[in-house]
Amino acid sequence: MSLGDDHQSSGDYGGAGRTRLRLPEDEGGPRRGGRSSSRSLVTVVGVVVLLIAAIAFANRGGSDSASGEDGDGDKPKTSATAPSGTRPVQSGFAHDAQGAQSAAANYAVALGSDGMFDKAKRDPILQSIIVPDRVADFEATLDKAYSPEFNQNVGLNKDGSTPKGYTFVSRTSPIGTKVTESAADSTTVEVWCSGLLGLAGRNSTSPVTSSWFTITMQLAWVNDDWKIVTHSQKDGPAPIPGDDKASTADEMAKAVQEYGGFTYAR
Repeated sequence: MSLGDDHQSSGDYGGAGRTRLRLPEDEGGPRRGGRSSSRSLVTVVGVVVLLIAAIAFANRGGSDSASGEDGDGDKPKTSATAPSGTRPVQSGFAHDAQGAQSAAANYAVALGSDGMFDKAKRDPILQSIIVPDRVADFEATLDKAYSPEFNQNVGLNKDGSTPKGYTFVSRTSPIGTKVTESAADSTTVEVWCSGLLGLAGRNSTSPVTSSWFTITMQLAWVNDDWKIVTHSQKDGPAPIPGDDKASTADEMAKAVQEYGGFTYAR
């Protein structure tokens, strides 16, 4: 089962299509570094049972938005990358090193998403990308990890909902991948990522910050697709920060709402 195939389990996410990150055949470089005590807690939880726990899978709800200049039909229209309902890919991940890298990159996006903070969304994610005999263990461990205290540490309400007037941001962006071990039906892939985490909004005590981290996934070829067997992460490598001026809380919230994140299921 893969990003482009029809899922016959709860991992189908309502029958939506799949988005794939196409990676070069050359090997690239492979979660979240420290941010504060809450960021450290995110990292700890993210490694529980070798599973990441802090970034955005669901910005997938809502309808596409499009706008253009009034009275000028020649100007291009813009739209966020919200769920489209169409299937851009009609085949699964290839049974080779490149296919494993593509799968790992997509899984990093899903596991580092805000959908992981919602059990109703988290379980289908795990059921779609974890080897079947490990799903129950992953679900049980993460159910304990996403506690009311943990939610509060990342700025959410105890029940995991977003405080009124704020926008919760949790996204992972793969930068590159590298195969470290490879066999016919087992491949270990490192995914180098950047991430965003926090609450966007005025007077936020957990503002959105960025981080750099490397995820290591051991993948197995099961049911004609790559599935995660184990998962871990470490900080970095992180570049030297640039001279970019930090955006205001309102600007960050607006950007998150207008620029839909890339998701595992589209």
